[in-house]
Amino acid sequence: MTRDAQPAYAGRVPRLAGETVLITGSTSGIGRQAAITCAREGALVAVHGRNAERGAAVVQTIGEAGGQAEFFAADLAEEAACDALVAGVVARFGGLTVLVNNAAAASGGRTPIGAFDTALWERILRVNLTSPAWLCRAAIPHMLAAGHGSIVNVSSRQAERASPGLAPYATSKGGLNALTRSIAVDYGRQNIRCNALSVGYVENPRRDADMSAERRAELEGMHLTRLGRAEDIAWAIVYLASRESEFVTGALLPVDGGGTVARGKLLG
Repeated sequence: MTRDAQPAYAGRVPRLAGETVLITGSTSGIGRQAAITCAREGALVAVHGRNAERGAAVVQTIGEAGGQAEFFAADLAEEAACDALVAGVVARFGGLTVLVNNAAAASGGRTPIGAFDTALWERILRVNLTSPAWLCRAAIPHMLAAGHGSIVNVSSRQAERASPGLAPYATSKGGLNALTRSIAVDYGRQNIRCNALSVGYVENPRRDADMSAERRAELEGMHLTRLGRAEDIAWAIVYLASRESEFVTGALLPVDGGGTVARGKLLG
C-alpha cells in the first residue's frame, strides 16, 4: 500500500500526511476513534486487535471515508507477537513512524494491595507496561530509518491519583509514564519523541449504556467540565503524532476535563 490517494481536505494538508500509524487496541473505544481520526488526517493506519470482525468494521469505516487502513491481529501479552505485529505493519506499509500504545488490561474489579492476585498483577503489568516496551523496541529502528518518529502512550490519571483497589492498574500506568520519559531521553536527539496522555474517565457506549443518574453524577464530580469522549483523546493523539508537537517530548499531557488539577466534587 502506498501513500497516494489520500483524502481531500478542502485546501489544507492533512495533519498526518505521510505518516504510518500503528494503534494498539483500536477495534473499539478510544483506539477505534483514534484510528478513524488519524486516517481522516491522512495517515496510513494499522488497526490492531484480537477480534477480526471488529477490526474489519473499523477498516471499512475508514475506507468509506476515503482513508487507508488494514487490520493486524496480535496478542500483546506475547513478546514474539509484538515483534511480529511491528514487522507485519512495516512489511505491508513500507515503514512505521507513529506508535500509539493504547491497548490496556483492566483490573476487572477492586482489590486492596494486601490481597492482590499475583496472576492478575502479572497480566496487567505485562499488557500495560511490558508490551508497550516490546513494541517500542521493535518500532524505534524503523523510526530511526525514517528520520523521525512519535510514540504516544495512553496512560491514566490513576498513575497520579489512585482509586481504592486498583493498585495493579495504577502501578502499570505509573511505569508507563516512566517509560515515556526514558524513551524521550534516549532518543530525543535522534528525532524520535515520546509522550503520554493522562486520560480521565471516558464514556463508553457499551459499558455505560445502563449508567444510573447517581453514578453519572459521581463521575461528573471527578471533572471540572464534563465526562470525556473518545474524540477528545483521539485529537490529543493526532496532536502528539503530528509535526505540530515537534518541540514536545517526555511530557505527560492531562486530557481529563481538569480532574487532575482539581478534584471536582469527590475523589474517583
